[in-house]
Amino acid sequence: MVFLSRIYTKSGDTGETGLGDGTRVPKDHARVAAYGEVDELNAVLGLVAANVPTCPAAAVLRSIQNDLFDVGADLCVPPFAGEEPGKSLRVTAAQAERLERAIDRLNEKLEPLRSFILPGGTPAAAYLHLARTVCRRAERAVVTLMRTETVNPQALIYLNRLSDYLFVLARVANDDGRGDVLWVPGGNR
Repeated sequence: MVFLSRIYTKSGDTGETGLGDGTRVPKDHARVAAYGEVDELNAVLGLVAANVPTCPAAAVLRSIQNDLFDVGADLCVPPFAGEEPGKSLRVTAAQAERLERAIDRLNEKLEPLRSFILPGGTPAAAYLHLARTVCRRAERAVVTLMRTETVNPQALIYLNRLSDYLFVLARVANDDGRGDVLWVPGGNR
């Protein structure tokens, strides 16, 4: 359980922060950047919930926000050799599989794509496309971290599935794809 009695500690005033295992690292460390991107994604999903209460799957988005805290917690505690299962909060395959099932359910009623989609359409779709792009950025930050440090691979898989889910949900929010704004290659030449 998390207990915060004080919000400011002044321990970051020199440009360092503490990871979940107590290690001090610079605030621009790749691990901090990765879970910071996940935090931003969570905030964008909060914007969706606050500004478009009729967004399809609003309850699922709240569940995803909770999962994103799991992803952040996973990323802020570096895995270590001999780590006991369950000792640290880690993203599991079941979380990504839940997204896969949701993608399949939503995608069943959508027409196949015949062009790339421009972000936009309804306000919900536009916010979901924004969330999708922030999710892809978070995913890239995790890949960058993985080049130099150990990361639970399920965190990356979850973010990859989530960006797909957000894309499909944006299409659903655009009248099941009928309101998608399609790219017209070379349309303004």
